[in-house]
Amino acid sequence: MTETYKIAAFYQFAPLANYTAFQAPLLEAMQARRVCGSILLAEEGINGTIAALPERLDEALDEISRVIGLDHLEPKFSFGAQKPFRRMKVRLKKEIVTIGKVHANPNEKVGTYVEPQDWNALISDPDVVVIDTRNSYEFGVGTFARAIEPQTESFSEFPAWVRENLKDKSKKVAMFCTGGIRCEKASSFMKHEGFEQVFHLKGGILKYLEDVPANKSLWHGGCFVFDERVAVGHELKVMDFSLCHGCMDPVSAEDRQHSKYEEGVCCPACADTLSAAQVASNRERQKQIKLAAARGEKHLFST
Repeated sequence: MTETYKIAAFYQFAPLANYTAFQAPLLEAMQARRVCGSILLAEEGINGTIAALPERLDEALDEISRVIGLDHLEPKFSFGAQKPFRRMKVRLKKEIVTIGKVHANPNEKVGTYVEPQDWNALISDPDVVVIDTRNSYEFGVGTFARAIEPQTESFSEFPAWVRENLKDKSKKVAMFCTGGIRCEKASSFMKHEGFEQVFHLKGGILKYLEDVPANKSLWHGGCFVFDERVAVGHELKVMDFSLCHGCMDPVSAEDRQHSKYEEGVCCPACADTLSAAQVASNRERQKQIKLAAARGEKHLFST
């Protein structure tokens, strides 16, 4: 019988002056419960995605709240048949989500939270500027109707895009991201920049897909997630996406039928950009993965 893993994505902006003291006890508590995933700690709060068997995961979340003294993590849950992470990491960071050297602290100032059930009405207003704060490879998997893509490769590029492209600070702006953390921090930055009407989706895309029925949804495609599921859809069901080893971008079932797709080697997006040495290396890696599978083993670098 295949074991089902419960996955929790959570974050909370809250002042943690002594955050470094939490690293060791959190790692010990997670490992004791056979939890895998990652937790980031910074002075501004906590951000994590972890997975375990259901009972152990619930215990782990209770222990996280106890250790750091926070009780509003509001995790988003999903399930997977396979272990989504290889190991457990607890890391210390300057920021729990990196936006760079700008004034952006949700503990001081933040935009207006919008519940998933109220989101459709907001982004259907033609006077509202709808912004996807995620990166281009995430946007390509799926997004909301009318959403603008900033065409960023990392979140730290977002402030420069705002300053260059959004000149009217009186316009109503609605932002969203995977779990809510990036758009919450982006809203803080924009409020500090003088934007008057800033809104962001509470709980992010994941909460929207969990709460809003597909027949009432304005979401199109899948939501990229940073684990071995790759992408999820409505009701957080796993969708048919994989990762290209050549560029690490998500690859759809349609992409895998393309003549420039080669399993474990390249996809249509990167096939013409890889060197001969890179292609040869990727092919050798894929060969070793298949040989390991034939022996009933899992190769160290298989996904």
